[in-house]
Amino acid sequence: MITVVNPAFLSVIVDNGRFGYGYIGVAPSSGLDRFAMAMARFALGMPDNAPVFEIMGDDLSLLFSETVTFAITGARVKATVDDVPVEPWCAVKAPKGSILKVAEVLEGFRYYIGFSGIIDIDAVMGSYSTNLECGFGGFQGRPLMKGDILKFREIYDPIEHVGIPDLLIPSMCGPHILRVLSGPEADRFDPASVEFLSNRNEAAFFKASPRLNRTGIRLDGPAIQFRDKVDQSIISEGILPGTIQVPPDGLPIINCVERTIGGYARLGTVINVDLYKLAHIKPFDRVILSVSDRDEAERLSRARKDSIAFYVKKQ
Repeated sequence: MITVVNPAFLSVIVDNGRFGYGYIGVAPSSGLDRFAMAMARFALGMPDNAPVFEIMGDDLSLLFSETVTFAITGARVKATVDDVPVEPWCAVKAPKGSILKVAEVLEGFRYYIGFSGIIDIDAVMGSYSTNLECGFGGFQGRPLMKGDILKFREIYDPIEHVGIPDLLIPSMCGPHILRVLSGPEADRFDPASVEFLSNRNEAAFFKASPRLNRTGIRLDGPAIQFRDKVDQSIISEGILPGTIQVPPDGLPIINCVERTIGGYARLGTVINVDLYKLAHIKPFDRVILSVSDRDEAERLSRARKDSIAFYVKKQ
């Protein structure tokens, strides 16, 4: 029902991820912006873990051989269906034979497309997500390519013009302020070297290196110094998305969704409400790391849930 005319730079199928297999080295491989995925499904009335497209880059083109409803969330984009502008973060009906084109990403980095149907692919270890390193999940374990044809196993009653209000759509512009909880090895770093964590201002920022992907984001900037006579590495342990590790060169690496263990000292962990930002950090974007605590993290999480619940109740 969908033919990939142009796959953009990198298009993969993702869902909420496969968890519980870290002990055998299988990463979650979930979508990086779980909030955007959830809002795409909500706009379409789809199940919570329905697979969606996660896309990087301009010039995406999809041909619909049957009428289908879709929603684009995540990065704000300039999109059309048969040259008619499409509103992002909103359910849109695409007629049979129409072509969806995403010409330009205006804000953010990765965008998500959900559909009013379950894509006909097999779940692996309970998830539809593409694991690029292992080569399974998603569509044949790889990014989508020109000429790929995807069918739907189930079609849901299409919903039209259900949009997500602007007040729920987070900013995806830099500088990206990432609030972090203190990590298990935080006391191994020179206090003067990590004093910037308390500032939360643009004078204390890193730049995202071009060496970033779904595995991790390396930051360039002033090196974080270790205390004298402390171990700069740890015995490899399980790590979660958002874990900030510091290798011996002092330049932080933010773990994303394609690793299960790490052996570098952990400076901190990005709080839950800021994890979506990892999907939208582009090469050379400014990134500010700012100390947080559990009270703030829980307060912000409750506030987001309350905002969503209020909106859902109004529908």
